[in-house]
Amino acid sequence: MRRRRSLASQLLVWQLVVVVCLLCAVGALTVVQTGRNFRSNEERRMLSVAENVAATSVVQTQMGDRDLLAPAAETARSLSGATYVLIVDLRGRILTSPDPAQVGSTLDRTTSAFDGRAWVGTAGDSIEAHVPVFAADTRRVNGIVVAGAREPGIWEGALDQPVDALRYLLVALVIGVTGSLLLARRVKNQTLGLEPHEITALVENREALLHGIREGVVGLDAQDRITLVNDHARELLALPGDAVGRSVEELELNDRLRDVLTGRATGVDQLVLRQGVVLTLNRMPIKGAGAVVTLRDRTELLALQHELDASQHATDTLRAQAHEFANRLHTIAGLIALKEYDEVSNYIHQISSAQDQWRSEVSESIGDPAVAALLIAKASLAAERGTALRLDPDSVLGRIDEALSADLVMVLGNLVDNALDALSSLNGDRKWIEVGVVQVDDGVQVVVRDSGPGVAPELAEEVFRHGFTTKAASHGERGIGLALIRRACLRRGGSVSVSGSVFTARLPW
Repeated sequence: MRRRRSLASQLLVWQLVVVVCLLCAVGALTVVQTGRNFRSNEERRMLSVAENVAATSVVQTQMGDRDLLAPAAETARSLSGATYVLIVDLRGRILTSPDPAQVGSTLDRTTSAFDGRAWVGTAGDSIEAHVPVFAADTRRVNGIVVAGAREPGIWEGALDQPVDALRYLLVALVIGVTGSLLLARRVKNQTLGLEPHEITALVENREALLHGIREGVVGLDAQDRITLVNDHARELLALPGDAVGRSVEELELNDRLRDVLTGRATGVDQLVLRQGVVLTLNRMPIKGAGAVVTLRDRTELLALQHELDASQHATDTLRAQAHEFANRLHTIAGLIALKEYDEVSNYIHQISSAQDQWRSEVSESIGDPAVAALLIAKASLAAERGTALRLDPDSVLGRIDEALSADLVMVLGNLVDNALDALSSLNGDRKWIEVGVVQVDDGVQVVVRDSGPGVAPELAEEVFRHGFTTKAASHGERGIGLALIRRACLRRGGSVSVSGSVFTARLPW
């Protein structure tokens, strides 16, 4: 298996490549610029040499005498450092030259100097200046002076100072290597020591995990903007397609959900109602980077919990009835032991009459079996807790459809349980709960009142908020009963309200 390069080695290689490329580019530009500067300087220098030679009296007066012209040309060449200085007559013959073989030959290039105009430029591999020689007496052109210097090639110029070039290269390499190592260390610290391929694999695994789990996941930055959301979270929260990048406050979410997402509501397993679905949310802050929120659909689990609660209530009712029945049996047994047979008969008749009276009262007023059964069961539970449950004489309800019956049982059961909890902390024998169920033109109206202190006026709306409770919280499970009642009423177009110790709920058909 091919071994992967580390981040430090990759940065080092790329840094060296960049440094070498930059050095080559800078070197090329330097060579070109140096060549231009050298050419410009040499042109001016050769022009000056040629003008000085052309201005000497010997050259102006003795144009035809080679013996006199040669020393003047050679002196100027040696003093100026020019490669050659030529004196040429009007016919183009070279009169003086450092190369004896050229003397007497014809100049092989045309020039404007014969017309009285100086010329500077390149001739072959040399930089030349051509200057006309004017006769001292007539001021007519009687020859020209050519001063030239050999132009070095590109590589020859670049290698003129090899020590400096090598020094600069070494300094640049040292800086590049040091910089790449420091950069690699900094990047590695910021990436928690992970190499690039490990980061890539981690991101791919994260994407697969986010979209593969059945829990919703929402990522938020420090400004509460959504940075990531998986498919299940988008479905549960009914988020729009452009939710990523938008603030939580910009989205159409209820206040409770906003509070949990932004961290204003803290705690474990926060329950939130969203479009008929009960969600459990947990928020994990990330230092300096925002937070991650996980959410689960608790609707089915909550339904099972309600069924379990119903079973528990039935068990409590049976236990209360068994306890009450045992006490009555003990009383009957005692009366028999005392041979008070008439008292036994009267006692049994009294018990039977009380039970029959409550069942008769409920069955005569409440025609729906589920609601009637609930009231009978709650009466036994209330009796065990020392509370009298009674039915409002004006109560009347016929048989209703299953959906409304289920909602009514949920509303009535929660209101009675809420009243029992409110009375549990009170002492005394005169604790009572009165239930009124009335069938009206547009639905069913439920009124539950008790002998407790009631709800403070300033909390009349707050008690229906999801999560509000005056009881000890247990993993986020408290404060949902009244919220579910309000949701059931509002879903049907009804309402629920409280005034002191009186709760009134209206459930339309």
